[in-house]
Amino acid sequence: MIVQADDLLALSTVIVCPTSQSTRSASFHPEVSVEDEPTRVLCEMVGAVDAHALGKQVGHLTIDEMRSIDDALLLVLDL
Repeated sequence: MIVQADDLLALSTVIVCPTSQSTRSASFHPEVSVEDEPTRVLCEMVGAVDAHALGKQVGHLTIDEMRSIDDALLLVLDL
């Protein structure tokens, strides 16, 4: 899951959080829908990856899903 500002997407690296369909529920694991499947975003595992290493885009988040990820990142990063 890319969690980087759109204005920075031209960089060679992007900031991401991995996702999982099997991880346990937690305040820092917001649930989103990816290809109609419930998926948790692992916000404690935020990191940078080479943009060319990413696969195809599989969708967009709703405003509520984006807010839940923002809230989890605020918690994890103590912002």
